[in-house]
Amino acid sequence: MAEAGINEAQNSPAPEAQQTTDGFHLVIDALKLNDIDTIFGLVGIPITDLARLAQAEGMRFIGFRHEQNAGNAAAVAGYMTKKPGICLTVSAPGFLNGLTALANATTNCFPMILISGSSEREIVDLQQGDYEEMDQLNAAKPYAKAAYRVLHAEDIGIGVARAIRAAVSGRPGGVYLDLPAKLLAQTIDAVKGQQSLVKVVDAAPRQIPAPEAVKRALDVLRNAKRPLILLGKGAAYAQADASIRALVEKSGIPYLPMSMAKGLLPDTHAQSASAARSFVLAESDAVLLVGARLNWLLSHGKGKTWGAPVAKQFVQIDIAPTEIDSNVAIEAPLIGDIGSCVEALLEGIGDDFPQPPAGWLDAVAQRKSKNQEKMAATLDKNPTPMNFHSALRAIRDVLKTRPDINVVNEGANTLDYARSIIDMYQPRKRFDSGTWGIMGIGMGFAIGAAVTSGTQVVAIEGDSAFGFSGMELETICRYDLPVCTIVFNNNGVYRGTDVNPTGGADVAPTVFVKNARYDRMMEAFGGVGHHATTPEELTAALLEAIASGKPTLINAVIDEAAGTESGRLTNLNPQSAAMKK
Repeated sequence: MAEAGINEAQNSPAPEAQQTTDGFHLVIDALKLNDIDTIFGLVGIPITDLARLAQAEGMRFIGFRHEQNAGNAAAVAGYMTKKPGICLTVSAPGFLNGLTALANATTNCFPMILISGSSEREIVDLQQGDYEEMDQLNAAKPYAKAAYRVLHAEDIGIGVARAIRAAVSGRPGGVYLDLPAKLLAQTIDAVKGQQSLVKVVDAAPRQIPAPEAVKRALDVLRNAKRPLILLGKGAAYAQADASIRALVEKSGIPYLPMSMAKGLLPDTHAQSASAARSFVLAESDAVLLVGARLNWLLSHGKGKTWGAPVAKQFVQIDIAPTEIDSNVAIEAPLIGDIGSCVEALLEGIGDDFPQPPAGWLDAVAQRKSKNQEKMAATLDKNPTPMNFHSALRAIRDVLKTRPDINVVNEGANTLDYARSIIDMYQPRKRFDSGTWGIMGIGMGFAIGAAVTSGTQVVAIEGDSAFGFSGMELETICRYDLPVCTIVFNNNGVYRGTDVNPTGGADVAPTVFVKNARYDRMMEAFGGVGHHATTPEELTAALLEAIASGKPTLINAVIDEAAGTESGRLTNLNPQSAAMKK
């Protein structure tokens, strides 16, 4: 009997091998389950295989030359889609490069997740000198909205879900997700692995404002003699475009868009007060803030910018109660998501809601007309070599025919002049230096916008700003992206005319190589380069770039003496401010 039993056991089919999965696949599966299909990053130990497998599983991986630019691409993708953009980096130095972009995303309220490989906890905690050893989780915490570490494969689903919810709920921001190398190689039962994944439900739920808060806000606006609506990039992010436009038009109140809110309503709209910015900020008596914060970009709501000592009342829509009264007293806080708050205000504006006094509207119109005439006269000039105004006029006239084009803009003078000269007609089409006012977002934002939208991007760059991310021209060419980069080349930071006061061989701190040919950088990577010295040449090159959809760089030669110190931020430069006194 024993022998028969042995024979039967030997002849019976072997049990099916248990199917397993690992950390690599669980990370990918968790992202895909939550409709995330693109990763921006730069490969290396220990995340190279994660990138390879993600691509093999149908995700798109966009590889960069520097992690900061990959992070910026992820951040702008999050802003455009309201889903967290994903940036993947290696440990320590790679993580730190990505951390700059993460901090910028948090400051700007862009949903983004920085995922970095890291050293093992037991080695880091004992400081035993591992390869690229660093306590990345604690380094990230001060600069992120939230930071998490996953140590066990069965917790990857929860970790990714928490990161997604933190990035998009309430005030959006950057989230750090730490994945030690050992985690990625961990294996678990495949069925248990799939069961551990989490599909995030209602990650950014509506937050309805209190009825009494809505009434209070409407009372302030109803009693105002010189009301103003101020739209920030949060208003554009909310994607409540129709409701915001209806509120502006139904109320009849002039509105002022911050730079990344341009296009939420067309800049040519009759109620736009952009051309009278200084006037309406100083003279208004009641201001409705929609997705805007009273930070340095708005002089903190104080001082001569706001016409002090003119009394002002503020109505502020914000999802974060802690933002209220951060700089000045807010008469009517309206706490909730922008879409719900705007809809509540719309419902409260009945047929008896008074239109703004004719005297106020006439005063705004007159100031707009005066400033527009002055700007038109400046733009009509055609100096040789080009200055910022004549070059931007050429770009403006081309972009006016293509309102669907994404515009990236950074620099000092290049940024300041472009945002007042180039009109936007559609929302979420303008991306710039934002709340921090930083340089270096250009090529990252351009790549992120091109990949996310699939449509043409025109990046208008100061030559200094371009230097922070210029090697990403190779990335643009590698993925054959429809990005046209225009470098305003005036041979230096602000301008190229400064000299070394000692007469020494070193050039002045603000001066670059004279007559640099940035267009040849693009040609070196297989793209199209143009050298433009007149508005006509610039127009022709831009039209060709848009028609082809090919990676293009236009080296736009600007008068090296045309720039001003610090653009329009001279008051923030201690030396320049002291010299003015």
